[in-house]
Amino acid sequence: MARLPRLILPGQPHHVILRGNNRQAIFFSDHDREHLLVALAEVAVQYGVAVHAYVLMDNHLHLLLTPPAVDALSRMMQALGRRYVAWFNTRHQRSGTLWEGRFRAGLIEGERHLLACMRYIELNPVRAGLCQDAAQWPWSSAAHHLGLKRSALVTEHELYWSLGNTPFEREHAYRELMDQGVTLQEQAQFTEAVLRGRPVGGAAFLNALGDIHPKVALKRPRGRPRKTPLASSETKPTGVA
Repeated sequence: MARLPRLILPGQPHHVILRGNNRQAIFFSDHDREHLLVALAEVAVQYGVAVHAYVLMDNHLHLLLTPPAVDALSRMMQALGRRYVAWFNTRHQRSGTLWEGRFRAGLIEGERHLLACMRYIELNPVRAGLCQDAAQWPWSSAAHHLGLKRSALVTEHELYWSLGNTPFEREHAYRELMDQGVTLQEQAQFTEAVLRGRPVGGAAFLNALGDIHPKVALKRPRGRPRKTPLASSETKPTGVA
């Protein structure tokens, strides 16, 4: 069976996972992690992709990205993967592949879903038992969103800005959301969606997408679709990659 194309919408956030081959480690040291973040910042600027949230784990990484064009996300991730592997192999005197294969990506829609996805990403180290508080993990955007350490890599999403009129209000509100965590249902939803390349959003949004993309058509709710447009005129469902 032919592989279905990815659904990529310019101007919409996407949850992205890049994993090590056979779940092997992709970082051997903090220096490796630092280099990955530098490379991520460079390719994000190169392709105009906004990085809203990130976390680096031992054998995979999560990103929340908004691309400006249909092909920008794929080109950025390909550049990041190639650049890091070349550097990593040279540094550690190894050869061959490092990544599992193509990166996984799932579209995220709606305030409840986007902020929950940010928390899902940034709470990964807590769920893995690596720290008790997400802000303690130095390789994520949690400390930035909680006002503890600014990161030039992060472009704060407008829905994060809607949490308050001042940085203190936004950080305090986000701390309350982080303390609530994410439910087991949300964890399962985000995990399945990104691994299968399916969007997470409301029924109206999924119905609109289902008319133009087979992956969504397979999963959208039954019944008559509502006549509800997508988030904005800049995010018409025209993108596949």
